[in-house]
Amino acid sequence: MNPPKHIVSAATIVLNDQGEILLIKGPRRGWEMPGGQVEEGESLKDAAIRETKEESGIDIAVTKFCGIFQNVDRSICNTLFLAKAIGGVPATSPESLEVGFFPIKQALEMVTWKNFRQRIEYCLDDRVQPFYVEFSGGKNEEIICKL
Repeated sequence: MNPPKHIVSAATIVLNDQGEILLIKGPRRGWEMPGGQVEEGESLKDAAIRETKEESGIDIAVTKFCGIFQNVDRSICNTLFLAKAIGGVPATSPESLEVGFFPIKQALEMVTWKNFRQRIEYCLDDRVQPFYVEFSGGKNEEIICKL
């Protein structure tokens, strides 16, 4: 039996002093929150900080662990954090075609990839935290379990 292979990622919902959300526009999924895979020997929090800086040019301070979305079929666990912008300037990278801060309502309308909007909404809602959401990851995503 082969050992399981899992992908662990960390993403951040970053707010600036005006209460706007940082979004990046990726080449495949459109507008989304910054984040990516956790590297060997790296903490979840450090991965969230690094990925945000790499993809957006923005320095952050993580303020809260919010929860986990797990794609059971694809063996992906995405950890989500809330953070505040503390420096840097929005800048594109090979992973981001556009970067900017947007009012919450506008940002939620811009994010259209699968359940990414739901992830942002959960991170902004203290009443549902911490959350754990299992889903199957085919074309028709289905929530299996929500705690």
